[in-house]
Amino acid sequence: MSDNRLLVPVATSSTVRQTVEYAVRTALDGEGDGYVRFVYVHSPEVSDDRLDDQRESDVETISELLDRITVWAEEDAGDHAGELTVETDQIGANRYLFSPSDVGAALAETAAENDIGRVVLDPEYDPGVGSPLLRPLEVELTRLTEIPVEEAPVQRQVRRRPLVLRSSPLQAGTLVFVSFVFYQILGGTFDAFDLVTGAVSATIVGVSLARITFNHDPSIAWLGRLLRMVIYVPYLFVEIIKANVQVAAVILDPRLPIDPRLTQVNAAVWGSVPVTTLANSITLTPGTLTVRVEGRTLTVHTLVAGPREGLFDGGLERAVRFVFYGRSAMNMPTPRERGDTEVLQQPEDADTPTEEAVEADGGDQQ
Repeated sequence: MSDNRLLVPVATSSTVRQTVEYAVRTALDGEGDGYVRFVYVHSPEVSDDRLDDQRESDVETISELLDRITVWAEEDAGDHAGELTVETDQIGANRYLFSPSDVGAALAETAAENDIGRVVLDPEYDPGVGSPLLRPLEVELTRLTEIPVEEAPVQRQVRRRPLVLRSSPLQAGTLVFVSFVFYQILGGTFDAFDLVTGAVSATIVGVSLARITFNHDPSIAWLGRLLRMVIYVPYLFVEIIKANVQVAAVILDPRLPIDPRLTQVNAAVWGSVPVTTLANSITLTPGTLTVRVEGRTLTVHTLVAGPREGLFDGGLERAVRFVFYGRSAMNMPTPRERGDTEVLQQPEDADTPTEEAVEADGGDQQ
């Protein structure tokens, strides 16, 4: 494998042009002919978020981007164009890549298949699956492959996001409606006084807070998530009752053991809001407490075996996936079946892992 054989994941960004130039220059600086493979990684397609005509438009946009990058690379090579091979590709279209680790795995496979010697990342690159809560892609690539990974040393534009965004009538109207409904639910009655005070309060909330509540206009997908959340809340309430019964039984019956364990689960959700929803739902369920969130990895303290088994069976995870990604997203293996669970803390009086612990973490004891 040669250092002048480069893999460069690309997407539309303010620094992609400079990244292409750096990659071409780096490939030509090595010994022998250079090789650069520019790849576009498809982000997850969720049926509630993207319509068919939007998908077709996206495919055309991706092809145009890759064609434009090829032209840029040829321009940057100049008189040395004959010494450089430029190829483009799209990966992930037939796979469900829902986290930086999945994107990293796809890129690592592509690098191995094409004898890549180095991966160059655009500083502004976003595969569409990340968020500030998720691990950087560079960390995942370093973990998954021994190929050197570097960030293109490009000049980045200084962008300052305003603390208060502009609001649209749709954003303000949506917040007014939600606030009005919430006010009426809390009031419990629908007389003239409650309707008038609710309307006044909701209007004040909508006008004053719309600019800091929404990043963009609510969409049909947003409404779908809201409706699915209405279904999720009773489900969560039932899970809380079941866990209460299990924990109460252990407390009241001295013959039943209290078995505190520190566990770890790699949840199949991405984005700050879904991860936060899952973490808080776990905490609200008696017997389990989310003590740390790192990316999509949740460190959870479990008090007894019942809630721990429920956590590993992924009931709450599937429910959260239903809320944010739709009904079809529920059809996937459980965390236990995926091997995404681990028991980090064994009982103090246990010299060796118990059979229950080995089964609970999918056999990956450390």
